[in-house]
Amino acid sequence: MRLDGSCHCGAVKFRVESPHPYPYQRCYCSICRKTQGGGGYAINLGADNASLRVTGRQHIAVYHARLKEPGDARAHRSPAERHFCSRCGSGLWLYDDRWPELIHPFASAIDTALPLAPESTHIMLEFKPPWVALEAGPRDRRHDGYPEESIAEWHERLGLAEGT
Repeated sequence: MRLDGSCHCGAVKFRVESPHPYPYQRCYCSICRKTQGGGGYAINLGADNASLRVTGRQHIAVYHARLKEPGDARAHRSPAERHFCSRCGSGLWLYDDRWPELIHPFASAIDTALPLAPESTHIMLEFKPPWVALEAGPRDRRHDGYPEESIAEWHERLGLAEGT
């Protein structure tokens, strides 16, 4: 499915092909909450990095989160790149060169009508602040950390991936 996206001010526009366009996974980690600012969580989609086309690239900035593992004395720089518009601050996508074939657009930046997910997966719940209500359906899965099931595997399990 072709996804068209943009920032709020319109300085950056992009398109990407996604075999996994269902916005189902809600991440409650502090990085997603604070960089995305919506509902106490962020939703990432899965897409083909080679298909990414961008206009307004000069307005894109990159943020590498600081990660501190339990027991570590100091934080370290995350290899994941969070791309955002330097003019309006809108989060656009996440890229990590450990998986160079993938790009993860933020559902909040997508202008294309996305399909409704039949169930959601709530991840990183150990970081959910008390003010955020967990609005989970009866089929939804809940995880304190990262789930074993990938975005692609979720789509395949439910028969929602392109080609299934």
